Amino acid sequence: ILKLSDENGEPMEFYEAVNLRRTVRDFAPDTIPIEVIERIIGAGMKAPTNDHMRDWHFVVITDKVVTAKCIERIPVKFSESEINTIIRNWNLTDECQQNVYKDAIPKQYRMLLDASCLLIPLFKQKTDILHPVNLSHLNGFASIWCCIENMFLAATAEGLGATLRIPLGDEAEWVRGVLDYPQDYLMPCFIAIGKPRENAVKIEQKPYLLKERIHYNHW
Repeated sequence: ILKLSDENGEPMEFYEAVNLRRTVRDFAPDTIPIEVIERIIGAGMKAPTNDHMRDWHFVVITDKVVTAKCIERIPVKFSESEINTIIRNWNLTDECQQNVYKDAIPKQYRMLLDASCLLIPLFKQKTDILHPVNLSHLNGFASIWCCIENMFLAATAEGLGATLRIPLGDEAEWVRGVLDYPQDYLMPCFIAIGKPRENAVKIEQKPYLLKERIHYNHW
């Protein structure tokens, strides 16, 4: 459980979790106690929400048969040529960024299948999210991502790893058919949670200087 400060008022565990959080795509076959999953989701439920209602639900999948059915629409393998084509089409010119995608693209199916838990977050969407009239129509979508970040930090605090996949094509509707969640709820992503494998790949982070990213009073 994270504490905001120790007995001297110094920030401790929270910033440690923030600094340790990394995307993990290589999972060990360990199981996760359900109470740990519930703590992680509970941390998500503490996130800010646009309408104060926290109208979020979560489908927790630990049955590999159900997991395999949910991710059936995701390609199992990618050739090196296909990966290079994606990188070129997406105009990914930075070497550090390219290395991330070269690791991530071929693992999209396996990382979800291997994880101890496949988590499907759901939020209620009252407007057409792909054709919003204004930014306010995306408030529910923005709020669920605050929830997801809380869960990623909680997973890190539990000694676990996590990753996600944004659904492409008809993947989300396929999952709706498998899990039978209501039409007015949308899934923003697949979330995989599990114990990182001992040899899990650690991708180099893109370096930055914080002072160059902060602007006081004007740009």
